Amino acid sequence: MPERNPVPPASPAAAIVPGCGVRLLAANIWWTMAVIFCATFIAYFPALHGGFIWDDDGHVTRPALGSLHGLWRIWFELGATQQYYPLLHSAFWVEHRLWGDATLGYHLITLGLHAGAACLVAVILRRLGIPGAFLAAMIFALHPVQVESVAWITEQKNTLSTVLYLCAALAYLRFDVERKPAFYVTALILFILGLLTKTVTATLPAALLVVFWWQRGRLSWKRDILPLAPWFAVGAIAGLFTAWVERKLIGAEGAAFDLTLIQRCLLAGRVIWFYLGKLFWPARLTFIYPHWDIKPAVAWQWLPLAGVLALGVLLWLGRNRSRAPLAAFLFFVGSLFPVLGFFNVFPFLYSFVADHFQYLPSLGIITLVSAGLVRVTEQDSAALRKLSGALAVLLLAVLGALTWRQAHDYHDIRTIFRATISRNPDCWMAYNNLGSDLMDNTSGLQEAISDFQRSLQLKPDYAEAHYNLGKAFVHLGRLPEAIEQYRKALRIRPEHADTYDALGNALYQEGQVAEAIEQYRQALRIQPLHANAHNNLGVALAQLGRLPEAIEQYQEVLRLRPDNVEAHNNLGIALVRSGRLPEAIEQYQQALQLNPNHAGVRTDLGIALAEMGRLPEAIEQYEQALHLQPDYPEVHLNLANALLRSNRATEAIGQYKEALRLKPGFAEAHFNLGIALIQTGQATEAIAQFEQLLRITPNDTQARNILARLRAYQQTGSLER
Repeated sequence: MPERNPVPPASPAAAIVPGCGVRLLAANIWWTMAVIFCATFIAYFPALHGGFIWDDDGHVTRPALGSLHGLWRIWFELGATQQYYPLLHSAFWVEHRLWGDATLGYHLITLGLHAGAACLVAVILRRLGIPGAFLAAMIFALHPVQVESVAWITEQKNTLSTVLYLCAALAYLRFDVERKPAFYVTALILFILGLLTKTVTATLPAALLVVFWWQRGRLSWKRDILPLAPWFAVGAIAGLFTAWVERKLIGAEGAAFDLTLIQRCLLAGRVIWFYLGKLFWPARLTFIYPHWDIKPAVAWQWLPLAGVLALGVLLWLGRNRSRAPLAAFLFFVGSLFPVLGFFNVFPFLYSFVADHFQYLPSLGIITLVSAGLVRVTEQDSAALRKLSGALAVLLLAVLGALTWRQAHDYHDIRTIFRATISRNPDCWMAYNNLGSDLMDNTSGLQEAISDFQRSLQLKPDYAEAHYNLGKAFVHLGRLPEAIEQYRKALRIRPEHADTYDALGNALYQEGQVAEAIEQYRQALRIQPLHANAHNNLGVALAQLGRLPEAIEQYQEVLRLRPDNVEAHNNLGIALVRSGRLPEAIEQYQQALQLNPNHAGVRTDLGIALAEMGRLPEAIEQYEQALHLQPDYPEVHLNLANALLRSNRATEAIGQYKEALRLKPGFAEAHFNLGIALIQTGQATEAIAQFEQLLRITPNDTQARNILARLRAYQQTGSLER
């Protein structure tokens, strides 16, 4: 920040592109905003085609929160969302209601917020009389270090919170001049809304004090500090609460975060220089940077901290000549403070630095550099003015091109993590996440396994990679290996409910139902609200015939997640087996209200209706199930049985034959087809079916007896009973 310009705030001095002293955009702020929006849209155009990456599914509203009750949970239930940022998740809630999982809408909103933040930067710097407002706004909009915050949907919290931060700052600056309570209240409300979006905005009152010190050379307790005291209190409470959430709910604690105070100080020094370096030379930007090993015993690791302290002292000593460099440095470091290493932040598990951490702090340095470039244009040398103008245009062009290129990395999960691996080959997290995405496609399972194994080579105690490797083995049917991986994951991370649940599933598939039940119960001891574990425990209990307990588990799932289709269906099956057919039908109908295109639920509803003798309704359900899933042999069999019971034997025969076409060794279809053929007087064809059945199941006494009677009938003309 330079010394305050004597020109009044309404002066157009900010809307300048250096060069020949020509004000290309003059005073019209609307033209300034239009240019910023157009340039930002062009530079970030590749990002508009990007899909969901990494933890976007933890931020974009999931179905369980899509209702009005879900909105209530966002605000009043800790753990309902990944982080307690209720205003952010309310915005995602509205966006999800508008366009669901279509990513274009989210990208347009985030891009618009980023461009809006850049416009607010121009407005605020113009109000403060700082030269180079337009140039600073353009650099902020086009700098590639901001791509992570704009192209990654999760980081809408960065763009939205920054817009609220800047709006609050703008309102407070007006209050500072006019001292009207309305502006103070407006600013405070915007500040609180910013905190509810991302608590990095807690640094705003300190930033305002830096601005006032830069303007006046001193701070007044009554005029400057006292009005912001409530802001500091609110910001501190919000920051401490977020730090608690990071540790206790998100998991930012444990050995990986156990740093001494000295280590944290060394880390802070290194982080500051890292971010400064990326601002001035944005090369090899990557999603996950290498994880540093902070060792106080290594002499050179003290140099960054010493350099920061030395720079701070030099800027302080030079404050009488210009307070601007120190003010910019204080803004930069102060805004970075929450992520300098003094507080545990979950991403520190992977890297101590990330581009999105300096989204807001970068404004201090960008403003200082832009103002300095514009000051050069005030020199008498025409050649120097032309050169500075050309350099400014070239700078924006290069930044825009770098942003365009960087935005391509955020196309999808595979692209972002392959790009990460190419720049950070030892990134064990990237291998794990790449494998997780590949695992969603059966053809990519072997490559996924290789990625998980590579991740474990780099970090043998990485519980999540063991867990994912276990899931991959399950997909391949290699259950003993999956069980081994799950047990390794639990030795490293014994309090992970999902791993117990997955281990229970693998044991259940191996036929070890009793041990599976114990694993599900362990998952629920750790996480009593684990809906999947309740559902899986219900399935296992039902398998052992413990239907009342199974029903209780399914009901608990539905208490937690009333929209869980699988739980409604499983509860219906258990109720059928318990002879409670009307209640079962009600559960199936509720499931179909949630998902009318669920062929399995329609089949089970048909079975319940058939057992109650409501054959026309059962037939309708079977037919709808087959419309949804025509290659479902069991449904063809059920439909044929219902048709046969409805005295529609000819139609039943066609369905039995279709079941056998889809599943040639289907013993029950052979048997029932034989019975239908007998009813229609086709004894020879019936004999062929029972002969085929006995080749499949030679010990079927009933089929053997019927076959003997049919052969006797062919000889004597009568069936003996």
